[in-house]
Amino acid sequence: MTEEQREAEAAANADAQAEEANAADSAAAETVSEEAAEATESEDPRMAELRQQAEEYNNRYLRAQADFDNFRRRTLKEKEELAQYASMKLITQLLPVVDNFGRALQTSSEQADGQSFQKGVDMIYRQLTQVLEAEGLKAMEPVGQPFDPEVHQAIMQVESDEYEEGIVVEVVQPGYWLKDKVIRPAMVKVSG
Repeated sequence: MTEEQREAEAAANADAQAEEANAADSAAAETVSEEAAEATESEDPRMAELRQQAEEYNNRYLRAQADFDNFRRRTLKEKEELAQYASMKLITQLLPVVDNFGRALQTSSEQADGQSFQKGVDMIYRQLTQVLEAEGLKAMEPVGQPFDPEVHQAIMQVESDEYEEGIVVEVVQPGYWLKDKVIRPAMVKVSG
């Protein structure tokens, strides 16, 4: 055997021994880690208790998350239904007014008495305004009040001997409040 062959054989033997050592170390490491885990669990019951507690908390979290998702879906559905049927109460209250208008129109075509027709329409108008007032609608009464651009819409400025400058003189189209919010500003003429 030549010197080169001996060196190659020695290198091959060294590689084989190194691979055997690595395999033995890996197997030993796995055995040690498994034994350490078993020993840790068997020696420390507190660790097992903490793991169980962590799992219980995780399950509670998942249930709470599912409950919250269900709550969110339910409130979204309720909100959509509320928006869809929000005017139902008002419309139900207005149905008798519509019925009375129908009766008045039917009566007017049968009779030529204009005075009774006018009286009937006047009664219907009062009924309608009562329903709307019960819902919080209030007509503005701006005549004689200072002009306020938040609640009035000036369409014309007129000369007036009765009012000083900047006072509402006449209402062209009434404005309305719904509770404390302006839903339609009053169109007014203002003294100049």
